[in-house]
Amino acid sequence: MIVFITGASAGFGAAMARTFVKGGHQVILSGRRADRLRALAAELGAAALPVVIDVSDKLSIHTALAALPEAWRQIDVLINNAGLALGTGPAQNAELEDWETMIATNCTGLVTMTRAILPAMVARGSGLVINLGSIAGAYPYPGGNVYGATKAFVEQFTLNLRADLVGTGVRASNIAPGLCGGTEFSNVRMKGDDAAAAKVYEGTVPLTAEDIADTAYWIATLPPHININNIEMMPTCQGFSPFTIKRV
Repeated sequence: MIVFITGASAGFGAAMARTFVKGGHQVILSGRRADRLRALAAELGAAALPVVIDVSDKLSIHTALAALPEAWRQIDVLINNAGLALGTGPAQNAELEDWETMIATNCTGLVTMTRAILPAMVARGSGLVINLGSIAGAYPYPGGNVYGATKAFVEQFTLNLRADLVGTGVRASNIAPGLCGGTEFSNVRMKGDDAAAAKVYEGTVPLTAEDIADTAYWIATLPPHININNIEMMPTCQGFSPFTIKRV
C-alpha cells in the first residue's frame, strides 16, 4: 500500500516511515525540511518519496499533491502526524501567535490534508485516515490550553469522519499518546530550551516514537472490516492528573 505521512522529517513521522517501509509498503514522506526528507528517503530507498509540504499552507498542499508521480497517487493510508505544541504557561500569559500556529497546523492543516485525499479513497471504496491526537485532548492540565483544545478537535473530527464514512469502506482512527520521549516535541514546545525539555522526561521511561509507529502499523494492517476509533497510550510511569485546588 501507499502511505502518506505528514511531519515525516523527524519523531513519530520518521519512525512510522521506517516501520511501513520495513513492512514492504511505499511511503510518501512529507514535511517542511527538505534536507531531512531527502536524508530519510536516501536511507529508505526506492520505497520512499520525499515531498516538501507545509500543512499550514493550503496552496503548498494542493501544489504538492498535484505534482505526485502517477505511480504514487493512489494513497491508501493518510497519516496526519504533523503537529506541535508551543508554550507551557497559563492562557493569560500565552502568545496569541503561538495559539494561531498550533491551530493552523494541528487543526486547519489536518483537515485540509484530509479533505484533499479523502474523496479518492471514498471513490475507490477503501482507505484509512490515521490522525495523531494526544491524551491532552481528553484530559486538561495547566498550560495545556490551546494545544489540548486542538487535540480535542482532532479526536472529535476523527469520530465525525467515522460517522460520515460508515459503509464507504474508508476507515478513520485517532491515536492519542501520552508522555513520549526521543522526539523534538518538548524542544519545540520549550522553544529551544533543551534543558527544560530534558527535564520533562527526567526519571521516567516514556513512550517512544517506535511505539507510536508500531501502533499505526497495527491499525493500518488490520483486516478492512475493523476500525479502531480511538486508542489512548500512556507509559506506565504516567497517570491521570489530579484536580487542581488553590488554597488560601
